[in-house]
Amino acid sequence: MRIDEFDYRLPPERVAQEPCPRRDGSRLMVLDRQAEGTVDATFDAIGQHLRPGDLLVLNDTRVIPARLRARKPTGGLVELLLLGRDGGDPEGRTWRCLASTSRGLRPGIRLRVAPGFEAEFLGETGGGRVLVRLVDADGDPDGALRRHGSVPLPPYIRRDEGDPRQAIDRERYQTVYARADGAIAAPTAGLHFTESLLSSLLARGVETATLTLHVGPGTFQPVRSANIEDHRPEPEAFRLPAETAAAIAGRRERGGRVVAVGTTVVRVLEASAREDGGVEPGEGWCGAYITPGHRFRAVDALLTNFHLPRTSLLVLVAAFAGRERVLAAYEQAIARGFRFYSYGDAMLLL
Repeated sequence: MRIDEFDYRLPPERVAQEPCPRRDGSRLMVLDRQAEGTVDATFDAIGQHLRPGDLLVLNDTRVIPARLRARKPTGGLVELLLLGRDGGDPEGRTWRCLASTSRGLRPGIRLRVAPGFEAEFLGETGGGRVLVRLVDADGDPDGALRRHGSVPLPPYIRRDEGDPRQAIDRERYQTVYARADGAIAAPTAGLHFTESLLSSLLARGVETATLTLHVGPGTFQPVRSANIEDHRPEPEAFRLPAETAAAIAGRRERGGRVVAVGTTVVRVLEASAREDGGVEPGEGWCGAYITPGHRFRAVDALLTNFHLPRTSLLVLVAAFAGRERVLAAYEQAIARGFRFYSYGDAMLLL
């Protein structure tokens, strides 16, 4: 299939620039693959569309403040996006990153982030990546990163320096169940949940389990090939605990549904799936890329946000519910005033 078959036109005003005032106050479109049309609801009513015995699988990755604004010795600005720690540094102070420019940089140059906090440029590593070593005068570069780094919002969410919404971003561009540091972007389907909503679902017999996929460049890597089958996403670190695999196996035995909260969860579960619908626990690197024709073995339902056109995320959703059906639902969402992308509304596909 061609990537241009996964295109659609979105008015700019439909791109959400800030979160809904209340996490679970966002809108929810429900698409039942066995029924005609869609149903509109609010997210706090999601329990009405789930069943006792369903299992929500959540991605508990935590977004790190991975964006750093630094200055060269000459005063020029360099923006760094930390992608992950370099395994060759036992102290964990060296990071792979993207830099807005490497012009004029040579190994050993220190970029000033804040008083006493610098990023030493170590060189280019290929693929547009560079290496930097974080240096803090107090000997605590991770603490300095938490203080001086900013939330790495997607480029379609516009923030000027000093924008007061940046304080909101630190809380709201993070799920309430985030635990494992390592992501450069939030698993946005989970942003709608509150602790109280999760508790109310548990009271209805809807349980939760977690896995970790540290969202990185692979999730947002553009599909540059004309044919979607030729795309090869960059792998991302994951962990699928034994207790989550056991919870899924138990759900299968009792006839409940496995509901993936987000496309990242789908990729890990389907990459780890067995023929019987169970999953193998483990950890490592997940480079799963799901396209139409994929036979879903582990995932029965999907909660997700509305995705950018011509992306692997939209291709995955189309693989789950059908390209024409999904694009028709997107057209309905645009007409009905739904908010799109990371801070936007949600879609439940059953």
